[in-house]
Amino acid sequence: MHQLAIALLRQGHQITGSDDHITDPAYTQLQLAGILPEAEGWFPERITEKTDAVVLGMHAREDNPELVRAQALHIPIYSFPEYIYEVSKNKKRVVVAGSHGKTTITSMIMHMLRVREFQFDYLVGARVAGFPQSVQITEAPLIVLEGDEYPASVIEKKPKIFFYHPQISVLSGIAWDHINVYPSYDIYFNQFVTWLQMLEPGSILIYNTRDPEVVRLVTQYGSHVQCIPYGMPEYEYRDGKAVILTSTGKFTTSVLGKHNLLNMQAAIAVGQQLGIHADEAYASLTDFTGAARRLEKIHETPHLVAFRDFAHAPSKLKATIEAVREAYPFHQLIACFELHTYSSLSDIFLKQYHASMDMADKAIVYFSPEALALKKLPALDPEIVKKQFGSDNLEVIHNKEILQTKVYTLLSEREKPVCLLLMSSGTFDGIDWNALCSQNN
Repeated sequence: MHQLAIALLRQGHQITGSDDHITDPAYTQLQLAGILPEAEGWFPERITEKTDAVVLGMHAREDNPELVRAQALHIPIYSFPEYIYEVSKNKKRVVVAGSHGKTTITSMIMHMLRVREFQFDYLVGARVAGFPQSVQITEAPLIVLEGDEYPASVIEKKPKIFFYHPQISVLSGIAWDHINVYPSYDIYFNQFVTWLQMLEPGSILIYNTRDPEVVRLVTQYGSHVQCIPYGMPEYEYRDGKAVILTSTGKFTTSVLGKHNLLNMQAAIAVGQQLGIHADEAYASLTDFTGAARRLEKIHETPHLVAFRDFAHAPSKLKATIEAVREAYPFHQLIACFELHTYSSLSDIFLKQYHASMDMADKAIVYFSPEALALKKLPALDPEIVKKQFGSDNLEVIHNKEILQTKVYTLLSEREKPVCLLLMSSGTFDGIDWNALCSQNN
């Protein structure tokens, strides 16, 4: 939302906004742009007949006084995705959807288009190297959008991906998530059924043949669209880097893991649909290093390499650990995972994580009692958490200081080089991992 506000400000619009709690990075970026609200809270008197439109965030409540005021004045109200469509309905729209890999695939497409000097707009869920913001709205004829199956707003409770109406779509995978909204897998899966059925006849769907649920969906409901499959490329590792083997040459990549090589194939397929030859697309991505917090390397010495990753769903967790294990086979792999999302903190969902961390030499699962309280969830029993993960080599910690001490001790007592993998959609309660790693060089 704050990135959209800044993008529209750069277009010359008069922008104001409200929130009941503003934190970084939004706070600092809004401040630098000169549109940080003077005070937190809701001020319905600021909504007047002169207001052209209101863009409603997905966390605003139905009784929000500014929303109520806008409704009373009959001011146009858009959810975030509705507004994005409104300003891009005359563009060619590429949407990346699926339960995992969306940000990485979107970032790869953006990187490729920038290298090939395309004029395009974008919406992506992370900071991407080479791009000043995560939302750009201009007069460009093309826009690349990271899709999301989470509800659009309290008024429009349908998934965000329902609103973009793309000419080119990517479906990366389907794995149950957001159980606070979709309490069963069938309900979750059916959102993708509806989305696929909504795609325009003849539009292009690029889909992952390695995911059986995606294949099931496309086989049953995709006859009205042009279905283009993608799968795992041939590759080999050289000096810790994956080299993709194609019929016309070899391309060294800067990404780790089979899941990211698969993501790259999706981006390549999109590039081809936009007129980029496969070889040119591969060449454009050889220096792609990833989006922020997507297997982002934060520390490296001969004795210690550390990565930060956004992984939080079971499939993401497993794929990330496997990627690092494959790239660093002779390091001791210490994997730390924070239960932070509503789904991951729910005892109903925990069994989905069974065996997801088995490839780590030492696995640590962390959760904060404060996070549970904030989400109004009951307390978690560490022994039950450990049982659900089903790994003997796993420790559950729910105190920030104990976690820091534990990791510091493991790094200090290492007998061989260590790879430290930090996975969370949160911040591990603000632990300074860079400082901790620097103490253990």
